[in-house]
Amino acid sequence: MKLHILATACSLVFILTQCAAVKSDEADLVITHVNVIDVLTGTVQPDQNVVIANGLIQRIESAQKAPQRASQRLDGTGKYLMPGLWDMHVHFRGGDTLTEANKNLLPLYMAHGITTVRDAGGDLTPAVYAWREQINAGKLAGPRIFTSGPKIDGPGGTWPGSLGVETPAQITAALDSLQKLKVDYVKIYESKISGEAFLNVISEAEKRGLKTTGHMPYTVTLREASERGLDASEHLYYVFKGCSSREDSLTTAIKQSLLTSKPLGLFAVLPTIYKTYDPTVAAAMFKTLADRKTAVVPTLFIQKTLANITEQDHARDTMLAYIDPRIQATYMGRYNNAKRQPKETVAFGKKLSAKFMSMIPEMQAAGVTILAGSDSGPFNSFVYPGVSLQGELELLVQAGLTPAQALRAATINGATFMGVADQSGSIGAGKYADLVLLNQNPLTNISNVKKIDTVISRGKLYSAKELAESLKKIKRN
Repeated sequence: MKLHILATACSLVFILTQCAAVKSDEADLVITHVNVIDVLTGTVQPDQNVVIANGLIQRIESAQKAPQRASQRLDGTGKYLMPGLWDMHVHFRGGDTLTEANKNLLPLYMAHGITTVRDAGGDLTPAVYAWREQINAGKLAGPRIFTSGPKIDGPGGTWPGSLGVETPAQITAALDSLQKLKVDYVKIYESKISGEAFLNVISEAEKRGLKTTGHMPYTVTLREASERGLDASEHLYYVFKGCSSREDSLTTAIKQSLLTSKPLGLFAVLPTIYKTYDPTVAAAMFKTLADRKTAVVPTLFIQKTLANITEQDHARDTMLAYIDPRIQATYMGRYNNAKRQPKETVAFGKKLSAKFMSMIPEMQAAGVTILAGSDSGPFNSFVYPGVSLQGELELLVQAGLTPAQALRAATINGATFMGVADQSGSIGAGKYADLVLLNQNPLTNISNVKKIDTVISRGKLYSAKELAESLKKIKRN
């Protein structure tokens, strides 16, 4: 009797052990028979199984093998799997009264295949950190967030929440505060900062191992900033100035104008820069940026949107239904200003957009790292989260990049810039399972990034239906 009981007990232990072994060997998700996009080479690995567990890609293997046990299985037959998109220039801002309105932008990024964003400075830093913590804990659906925290500017800077600096002591204090916040990089803005302080911020941040990006005061040259260690230039205005045959004399004139009652601003000198754009100077500028590893975030979409803002009836935009009325109200500043502009200024804005487009393939050929960013967020009129990044990719291709190059600008380039290419930005074993399953191949037509079947964030599936439901929750009737 005792032997029978012992045998039964041993059998039960064996069965439980085997069940535990099977369970421990079970993946969370297997995507079967899928075409995997390699953004590094711009090629497709056909008919693959992608095994995911604990939010990470465990392995990629031929679908001819027996599929891994998994609690979930997703049929990828005929579909294309790419890394989740990175939007390398967004804003969460507008003060405490817009905190919830900004939070409601998060589903828009996810619904459009954007699984990582880089917040380029604002005045909602505590809220952004809280969202990031909730997202990381799985309590809130949203993209991974890298943030600069408050911008650095001169005293009395344009944007609320900015850290005003002029003296070395103020620069030290500002960088100390940002390091205490554990920001991911430093964003510098040009509205009030002096050229000397701008360059000193870069130098001091460099000593601390902090990345710097930003808008550049026209009292310095991009070559100076790049040589100091500037990691990225936001928008193309500053690269554009560096392509003028008269950059040095223009910089001197701008400095001298600061001593008068009519200082020259960026937009005042753009027509002169346009007229003096020199392809030879531009080539040298692009080489400097490539050699110094200074990346560029072109933000073509917002430039084109603002250049045509008064000619389109944005009141009919379907995306407005997902934008809080309080954020919509912030759009009117740029719109009303554009309506006051003379026809000549409007026409120049369009010419400038075309010129910026022409610079893209030249920078790419020179080896400059291009980062895709939308500049979406409050105050940036009709530049909607999600669709604007997709529009940015389309413009990069229209400018002359291949779809593969544009995809790299919105995936691996962003991950490399932020120092996490070993974790994100491409599809490989050990990397985050932040992925987008598309119905058609984006390497043949970049607009196919819009044809989303499923978004996978941290290994969790969000079907097209679920993404649509998440948008319904923020949609206004």
